[in-house]
Formats: sequence, C-alpha cells, structure tokens
Amino acid sequence: ATPQQRRHQPLDRPHEPQRAGRKVLRARRKDAQRHLAHPGHRIRRLRALLRAAQIDAVAQPQGLRLDGRHGEDAAQDRQALLDAQPDVLVVAAYGLLLPPWVLALPRLGCLNIHASLLPRWRGAAPIHRAIEAGDPETGVTIMQMDEGLDTGDMLLAERLPLDAHDTTASAHDRLAAMGGRLVVQALALAASGALRPTPQPTAGVTYAHKVDKAEAQVDWTTPADALERRLRAFTPAPGLTTAWREEPLKIWAAHVLENADFESNKPNKDVREGQILLANSLGIDVQTGQGVLRLTEVQRAGGKRLPAADFLRGCPVTPGERLGLAPALAGN
Repeated sequence: ATPQQRRHQPLDRPHEPQRAGRKVLRARRKDAQRHLAHPGHRIRRLRALLRAAQIDAVAQPQGLRLDGRHGEDAAQDRQALLDAQPDVLVVAAYGLLLPPWVLALPRLGCLNIHASLLPRWRGAAPIHRAIEAGDPETGVTIMQMDEGLDTGDMLLAERLPLDAHDTTASAHDRLAAMGGRLVVQALALAASGALRPTPQPTAGVTYAHKVDKAEAQVDWTTPADALERRLRAFTPAPGLTTAWREEPLKIWAAHVLENADFESNKPNKDVREGQILLANSLGIDVQTGQGVLRLTEVQRAGGKRLPAADFLRGCPVTPGERLGLAPALAGN
C-alpha cells in the first residue's frame, strides 16, 4: 500500500467504565486523540504522532473472544474489523490477550507498545514493578504480538534511566512520549518491510503482576529502602496507607533516614517496627524492619494532603506511638 493508502487501527480499552462500549467504534481523529491521551501528556505532540501514523479511528471492544461472555458483540466487532481491513493493529495498555483471529487479521500483524525492556517485566504493571525493584533503568519495547503474555518478538527498543526520585507517574509520562515516537518509527519500517524481529531471550524473564490494593497497606517489618521504593512505585495510585490511632493515614512522601542523620537509627532492642521515634517540622520518623523512614507528607481520612509540619500542628504525634501493625504483630 502507498503511504496515503495505509490504514492503521489503534486498539484501545478505556479504563473508565462509562466509556466502555460493546461495539467497535469508528471514531474521528480528534476522538482518537482523546482516547489515547492522558492528563500530563503533551497533547500537541500526540496529535502530531497521530497524523504521522495516519490514525483516524479507535477500536473500543468490550470483548473480542467469539466464545466469551460477549460473544455476540465480539462477532459484530470482528465484522467491523474485517470491514476496516487494517494493515496493522497497535495495542497499548490493553490489559487482555488478543484471540488468534485478531492476531491473524492485519497484514502486518499486531504491534504492542510495552513499557519495559523485555523480557524483564512482562505483564500488567511493568513501570510499578521496575521502580519497586529499584531498577536503574527501564524503557519501551515495540513487540510483535503472539498468543502469549508479552512473549512476542522484539522489533524496536529504547532505554530510559530511572533516578532515585522517579515515581510511576513521572516515568509513565516519559515512557508514553518515547512509546509514541517508537511506534511511529515502527510503522514506517513495517510499511517498507524493514522491521527485523528479534526473539526474546529465555534468560531474564520476570513478570509484573497487577498491583493489588492490599499491597498499599504498609508492613513496617519491611526495610525502609524497600518501603520508599514501593511508595514511589505506587504513586499516584494506590499509594501507601498505614493506621494511626485506629484511623487510616495515607503516606504521600517519605525518604530513608541515613544513619548519620539520626542516632536512633542504630539497632535498639527496645524499638519496635512501626514505632514513631521522632516527630517535628522535618517529618515523622518511623522505625522499620531495617532503618528509619521519615514521612514528610501525609493525609488523614477525610483530611487534606499536608506536609508533616502542617499535619503536626493540627495533630500532635507522640514519640513511642506505633503506626499500623503488620499482620504478624497484630496480636502483640
């Protein structure tokens, strides 16, 4: 096909329930921009990428399995995709495996924009898990989809360094821009037959399991550095929550207190996990399973998100109090 004749079909699964349709929607380009965009993205850049990729429609299927719960709707969606005759399907954060008939439909197959350097962090939450694990870098892989979970051949990849302050939100926005640029490059190479697939190595495979809300509950027996990474990984959602005076206390910002900063960071048999060691304008220092975590921004249930100094003016905290106990300590 000539560049003017190529047809690219993004496949989108809206996260908002009110947007989820049971039909494949043939949307205008401005609708495609709305569905692919996310607050914080550079909308102008996305529009340019969409124009460059000649994207003029977005598919929003409720389900694509002909033998699934929405089988009748899937059959209609299948016909709509057959009528569209796409050269390629582009998938990003879809969250479901595509059935074989979808994978076989486009002439150039289905491309996935995956936010990790495969085969590390296959699965639903690659950005979260990379930050939680303390990875020094992540990236984007453009992958030729097959029937497995992120197991297809790699087509293009680019690395992105992660620093000690990155959150899932900050890394997501940089990866989104990178992914948009890479997929446009991949589409151009695919159209000219210049894409060279590379099988994923068998070594180094890890899985990024979906984040469960239960993981947001702080276990104070965990080392301070691991809790700090988890907090950044779970920002903006689901965050970290503990219990204070039998009420939820959400933690928005924290950092590990180095040994030189506070002598109580030294091992002390009388100090227990979750115990508040010090509370002042600098923060609320909490003993963990290893080291001290200083909470610098918190929020009570029904209250405002506040710096620790402002929080303490309205809610004085007494050193020696204990924050939410880990399950194993609940009976102590």
